[in-house]
Formats: sequence, structure tokens, C-alpha cells
Amino acid sequence: MITRRHFVAGAGALAAAAMAGNRSAIAQGVPAGYPAVYGELVDKAVKEGAVSIYTSTDDVQGRPLIEAFRAAFPGIRVDYNDLGTNGAYNRVISEAAAKQVGSDIVWTSAMDLQMVLVSKGQAETYKSPEAAQLPAWANFNDQLYATSVEPVAIMYNKSMLGALKPPQTRAELIAFLQANKDALKGKVASFDPEKSGSGFLFFNNDARTTTDTWELVKAFGGTDPKVYGSSGAMREKIASGEHWIAFNLIGSYAIEWAKKNSNLGVVLPPDHAAAFSRVANISKGAPHPAAARVFLDFLLSQRGQTAMAGSGAPSIRTDVSEGLNIAKLNEMAGGKLKPIPVSAALLEASDPKTRAEFFQKWKQALRG
Repeated sequence: MITRRHFVAGAGALAAAAMAGNRSAIAQGVPAGYPAVYGELVDKAVKEGAVSIYTSTDDVQGRPLIEAFRAAFPGIRVDYNDLGTNGAYNRVISEAAAKQVGSDIVWTSAMDLQMVLVSKGQAETYKSPEAAQLPAWANFNDQLYATSVEPVAIMYNKSMLGALKPPQTRAELIAFLQANKDALKGKVASFDPEKSGSGFLFFNNDARTTTDTWELVKAFGGTDPKVYGSSGAMREKIASGEHWIAFNLIGSYAIEWAKKNSNLGVVLPPDHAAAFSRVANISKGAPHPAAARVFLDFLLSQRGQTAMAGSGAPSIRTDVSEGLNIAKLNEMAGGKLKPIPVSAALLEASDPKTRAEFFQKWKQALRG
């Protein structure tokens, strides 16, 4: 089911002034240091009047960013479409085939799927004025940008584990599942890589970068494992006590949930401190090309990154003090944070043969 949310710019004199081209109403959204002609781009964006976002970031986490953007550019309506990772990808592909592009920005956590969009010519090239503030690995040819850095984590229910010591490393997790497989029957959760783009990204990255991935999946399989299409579904099961522990879920979510529920524990394993990014691109043939550029710039800016970090999506920039940023996360991971680069290497996972081989190994390992 497609959920479509419209975050409409403020009504009244402010919006009317912006729509009429009142430069003082929109000037607050043009950061210092941008090119002198940037105001012309903003004028065009306001005339377009809207920007359409296809995303996997849910309403709760995305709303602070959208509200901050509205405050900066009150004349631009934001059509926010929470489609999930696979849903966003499939809709872009189908609309491109029908020559009816509906997205201006595609922004999801399925890094590999969005690299496929780039390879298929579905992303515009645009060098953001904010590009110089990003790590080199976070920008692929000015077509696909990392907008966050988020660890892959372990989350557990403190009460339900009881005397069982929660694992602190990937190696301990494997030993924990093996030694307690009977007690943990039906109590362990993770992503379903066949249903979740993020889940496939995480497990496939594990398989490419570690030597114990299939040993872990096999140990997981011995616990009558439960797999889900979202981190939110796992949170509900862990919080209720139906499941006791989950691994390879989105760490930024888990950290925020643990702040609100003292019974939840979170571990960032220092021996496997993988981190992914929500990546964004401007759609080829975007219906609102100027607004798309303005939104992408805001998303990467200190102001936009601060809004995101405040709602739990750690900033890729080091000059953001709200919430977590890449430097703080690296400290939490013992200095061993390993972000997945935004690079053509992500395309390896999209090869049909490679995917088929991965899922075959996945199913075999789960069966033990």
C-alpha cells in the first residue's frame, strides 16, 4: 500500500509573499557561501511550487527535515511518499518505462538499488554546493549522495535475556546463538533479505567483507529464526518480549528506541562496525528540477543535517552538533566504523546471478 503524505507550506501572507517572488521571504533559505546566482535557482523552485520525494524514511523520522525545509522555503510544497526501499525503486522503474516521471528526489536506504537507478540512467548529474563538506566516499559522480551514516546494530530486551549475557561482538553473537539455541527458539529476529532492500544490503555486505557471515546465518537458523521486512516490526517484537534479540537492524532507529525504553539495549559490535547511508539522487526528467536541486542541497546542508540528526539519522558531517554525527558514531564503534562506500561496487549485488547465488546460500545456511 502506498502512503502519500503532503507536507504543505504554511498558508497566509508568508506563503503568498513567497509565491509572488518576495525575495525577503525566501532569502532565509539561501545559505551563506552559495553562488551568487543561487537565488535564481530558488526563484525557479518557488515558481515550480512543489517537490516530490520517493523515500523509505518514515514519517516520524522524516518530518523534522521536511518542516525545516518548509521554514526555509515556504513557497515549495513537499509531496512526501513513504514507499519503502523496494517500493520506491519499482515505482521509479515503472514510471520511467511509461515516460511519466513522478519523483524529483529518490531517497532511500537501499544503496545498491539506487546505484542501479544511476546505472540505468535514471539519475541527473548535479554538483551540490555542499559536496565539499562530505567525505569522498559519500558522492558518486555527483549523481548519488550519502545523506547519513547509520550503524548496523544488535538490539535486545534486557528483561527477557535475564541471566544470559548479551553479546558485545559479532564473534560473541555467533557463540551466543550456538550455545543457547534451545532457549532462544523463536526468540531471535533479523531482516528478511528477500523482502527488504536494506536487509539484502546488510547481509550481502557482510558476505563480501567478513569470513563468518554464513556461520552466523547458520547459527541463526538453529534458533527457529524470525525474519521481517522492517526494523520497526522487529522493535515491536523485542519491546513486547515476544523476541529477545535482533541483529543486523538499523542502528540509528535502535539507539533512538533505547532512549525512550530503558528495557532495550543496543550494541554496535566493534569487530563488525558496518554502517550504511540513506542515499539521494535527483530523478532524470524530474517534474520540478529546480526544486529538486534546492531540496537536495538543503538535505546535505548543516541545517538539513541538523534536522535529520535531531530525529535520529546520524549526520554524515562533522560540523553537526545535534544528535549523532559520523565522528561520534566512530567513537561508539571503538574507532572502527566502516561505512559502505557509495560506489559502483554496489552494482555487484544487483547482478541476477549474484543475487540468486546469495539467496541460495542464505536458504541453505538457515536450514543448517
